[in-house]
Amino acid sequence: MYEEYDLICVLGPTASGKTKYAVQLARELDGEILSGDSRQVYRGMDIGTGKDLADYGDVPYHLIDIVDAGTKYNIYQYQHDFEKAYQDILSRGKRPILCGGSGLYLEAATCGYYLPDVPADNELRAELAKLPTEELIAKYESMRTPHNTTDYDTRQRLIRALEIAIYEESHPVTRTSFLPKHTKYLGISVSREVRNARIDARLKARLDEGMVDEVRRLLDSGIPAEDLLYYGLEYKFLTLYLTGALSYDEMVEKLRIAIHQFAKRQMTWFRGMERRGIEIEWITI
Repeated sequence: MYEEYDLICVLGPTASGKTKYAVQLARELDGEILSGDSRQVYRGMDIGTGKDLADYGDVPYHLIDIVDAGTKYNIYQYQHDFEKAYQDILSRGKRPILCGGSGLYLEAATCGYYLPDVPADNELRAELAKLPTEELIAKYESMRTPHNTTDYDTRQRLIRALEIAIYEESHPVTRTSFLPKHTKYLGISVSREVRNARIDARLKARLDEGMVDEVRRLLDSGIPAEDLLYYGLEYKFLTLYLTGALSYDEMVEKLRIAIHQFAKRQMTWFRGMERRGIEIEWITI
């Protein structure tokens, strides 16, 4: 099955069931999983990122728990780490299976994108931080076509995106140049109604499992609240609750709506991949 491909990519929106499908596929094909999730790289961020490590059983996985929470891990680093793990899997005669919902990460891993390595400029960041968000967005959009609205999830992400755009105007940058893979894309399809119901049920389960305590431990470990806000979704809204900016009920409702919106943006990204010529075989499970 899929012998003509050197990579299988299982993608889908949050709560679609893609991880369980990818694990089952790995068992059938003697494969190993490469995570394509932008937040599962962080140690200690388990419940909120939905690592569900028990689902993997004896199937080896990669690119999960590789950096400390609080680290500013980026897509440039991910592309390098992915390539290293991918080549390692191939060298041992196993089938690499990429699984995730972070569309930009999936494309960076499979399409041979050239990505910039831009150093941090704290002085520029401080200047940009003085500007209102609307002015930052206008400035960024005058320089770049945004990848998607995740560029605006937080002011920190927006400022970093602007920092890269400004740097590239006057500096040559080192870029990655990995070859694109011959990839079979399998999309896990689920109706909006079912997806939203799963999201709501999963959010309740994660709160019951101790997601609030997980974020509290991260704060107590010395990770600044603004760093957790940077990670968005669960970590953003639970941090706002734990720092007194939201009541518990407000946090749950705002987070529920935000995850629904995030899943919708994921599907918009995947449809965009198809418009760009990537063929995705959609599977209903």
